[in-house]
Amino acid sequence: MPPCRTGEPRGVSAPRNVAEHVLDRLAQWGVHRFYGYPGDGIGGFFTALPEREDAEFVQVRHEETAAFAACADVKYGGSAIGCCAVTGGPGAIHALNGLYDAKLDHQPVVALLGHTAQTAQGGGYYQEVDLGALFSDVAGYLAEVKDPSQVRHVVDRACRTALADRTVSVIILPSDVLEKAAVPEPPDAHGYYHTSAVPSSAITTPPESALDAAAEVLNAGEKVAILAGAGALGASTELTEVANALGAGMATALLGKGVVDERSPWNTGAIGLLGTTASYHLMRECDTLLIVGSTMPYTEYYPAPGDARAVQIDVDGSRCGIRYDTEVNLTGDAAPTLAALLPRLRERTEHTWRARVERWTAAWDDYSVQRAHAHTSALNPELVVRELSDRLPDDALLAVDCGTATSWYARDVTLRGRQYGSLSGTLLSMGGGMPYAIAAKNAHPDRPVVALIGDGAMQMNGVNELITVQRYWQTWSDPRFVVLVLSNDDLSYVSWETRGMLGEAPDPQSQSLPDVPYADWARLLGLGGETLTDRAAIGGTWDRALAADRPFVVDAKVDKDIPLVPPHVTIQQALNTARSQLADGDALAIIANGVKETVGAKARSVLGLPPRE
Repeated sequence: MPPCRTGEPRGVSAPRNVAEHVLDRLAQWGVHRFYGYPGDGIGGFFTALPEREDAEFVQVRHEETAAFAACADVKYGGSAIGCCAVTGGPGAIHALNGLYDAKLDHQPVVALLGHTAQTAQGGGYYQEVDLGALFSDVAGYLAEVKDPSQVRHVVDRACRTALADRTVSVIILPSDVLEKAAVPEPPDAHGYYHTSAVPSSAITTPPESALDAAAEVLNAGEKVAILAGAGALGASTELTEVANALGAGMATALLGKGVVDERSPWNTGAIGLLGTTASYHLMRECDTLLIVGSTMPYTEYYPAPGDARAVQIDVDGSRCGIRYDTEVNLTGDAAPTLAALLPRLRERTEHTWRARVERWTAAWDDYSVQRAHAHTSALNPELVVRELSDRLPDDALLAVDCGTATSWYARDVTLRGRQYGSLSGTLLSMGGGMPYAIAAKNAHPDRPVVALIGDGAMQMNGVNELITVQRYWQTWSDPRFVVLVLSNDDLSYVSWETRGMLGEAPDPQSQSLPDVPYADWARLLGLGGETLTDRAAIGGTWDRALAADRPFVVDAKVDKDIPLVPPHVTIQQALNTARSQLADGDALAIIANGVKETVGAKARSVLGLPPRE
């Protein structure tokens, strides 16, 4: 069944009621796709949809998915402003988690929340919740429409704030107000507003004096490192030119992954707990740091305090200098700011530092290949993901859930060309992978989408949202939608946190998961699917999944005992992990697989031996 597309574009006739007026005004801001789930608290909004052609409604299985997808729709370039529409009470409460994802990852989203009729408010009505109090923290702008004359200025300010501050705006719509006659032109009188639906201009480049000061710091450095985050997306060319001029190496925060082709030898890859040893060395041995669009919070992965002079570029000046002691902070959009900085930079003619960076990157890459090819008890998850990475179409979009899937995405997927991946990068919420994949496909129905999801997240909401996929997939011009389930019957990321941080053995009562036949469920829905258990079958399974004529689930039975080794292991982490093994029933398997995946792989890398097949 195709998405609900609504009748003729407004402007041909005046809106009859508040619900139609809200849709009209949102359309003027470019909001044409709504993720949601209906309910009587917002029923008037949904009855206004079927008569329009300038809007699309995507019905998901849960309001949390609607909010996640609204956020992801912006990330994947589908919409300038994401939008979810849900009923009040429990529906609104469900949406909170996805809206916090948008807030923390700085994505412009407008949430339309139904509400108890004004006549019943304050009386303990069914599903009556204080939405103003509940959403006051997540919303950069929050307003309840109590009179039809408010619609124009409330929608305008909600959209303007969402775009300007890259945040969440919340509009509360009581059910009775939605049915009232529209007031598209408020009176020219005291107490009314006449507002504009034209977006404000964006911040572009900092003043000349600030650019000169930044260039002075960068030109003085001999060992320059760049840390690029989500704010650098769209500035690949400028970032590459600046890196080459400075002879710099570059590490990326998780949401900045792929901002520059990851095959570049000076791109050291991910930073932080899931990062590479190359990125760790880059940061700890540089004398100058340029931070572009990132506030990665693990300060122990930055240069040691006082070891490097630093410059930061961010579109939001309030996010500069909050992770490292920067000398110059440039408030501006990354691409034009880097372009303005480039002519001021001293071109490096001595490349000793860049050569060191490239050696670190090559050593990490070789070690990664050895790790992936280590033989483990069940399938090695790194090999499953690496075999996918090698086969990804050049225009693939990836959606990643939080957990061990994030680790293997950060370390084993090499993004190139038009490929792009995203996830709940700051909230780090499980359950975001499938909503992100659905949003990616709605944003680009002509491009292949691949979701990387652990079995915990798949059981959380993935199995249900496969129904959403089944409902809409035949409307996509490219049917390729592949879901990898890394199935190990364990909440393994939390299990490794328990071992490494607490020094305790994970409790099976809380950590183990039931074995679910995900591929069978997909086939029951009329989709494709295979259960993958044989190492020799990995490549063929991926070939079939990526060539399928319908969405396809790969249920990969992977080993849960593969250690998540950070790029720099502290003594305390090592002691905690060792202590946890004394009480861990899986200790022998963990030790055996850990030795193969880390010590054995490192030894083969150092000795220059080929990977084990």
